[in-house]
Amino acid sequence: MPYELHYWPMIQGRGEFVRLALEEAGADYVDVARQDDDAGGIGPMLDRLSDPANPRPPFAPPFLRDGDRVIGQTAAILLHLGQRLGLAGNGERDRIWTHQLQLTIADAVDEVHDTHHPLGVDLYYTDQKPEALRRAAGFRTTRMPKFFGYFERVLSANGGAHLVGADLTYADLSLFQLVDGLTYAFPKGTSAALQAAPCVERLHDTVARRPRIAAYLASERRIPFSEDGIFRRYPELDG
Repeated sequence: MPYELHYWPMIQGRGEFVRLALEEAGADYVDVARQDDDAGGIGPMLDRLSDPANPRPPFAPPFLRDGDRVIGQTAAILLHLGQRLGLAGNGERDRIWTHQLQLTIADAVDEVHDTHHPLGVDLYYTDQKPEALRRAAGFRTTRMPKFFGYFERVLSANGGAHLVGADLTYADLSLFQLVDGLTYAFPKGTSAALQAAPCVERLHDTVARRPRIAAYLASERRIPFSEDGIFRRYPELDG
């Protein structure tokens, strides 16, 4: 059976980190909410979220169905998929280290989200714009360079090409997505921060050229960045 990915069909969001791993591995999967048939759409996703027969339901999308397993949370999904797809390094130490890096990327993604919604998700951006301006300034000048500096150190210690071992892992793919999203949201701030992180920039460019990833990025399956997702381009937040 193909993997079933359940996520909102109109944005990249946190589901994109899972899509990239599935695409790179050439895995057989269905992006259920984007399927235009009786078995697709948002309905099946909402049904699984509220299924009273499932004692271990996911809290929110993305979640993955693999046979009789339903797994929520992006990092947990990738932990499950990593070894199966050959994207988690070699052995237990690499697997846990890859997961740790993914959790750090998840921390960065949360901070990106909070640049445009610093007070709460129940408010519109325009309702918290003064706070967003302050939050984004701190993220651009302090937090983004700190995250990039950390990943630069990890890459340099590992030879510069990959975060874990000698081969690509899902952490590399997720770091690509983080940099790609930040380049969209904060083009000036990201360009400045990457000047001190050449290995991070090189990893981003190398991942983008991988045959399956390049094909995916050029396809209709890759949903464009927009102001409805995590990475939003509000020019005033880029300084």
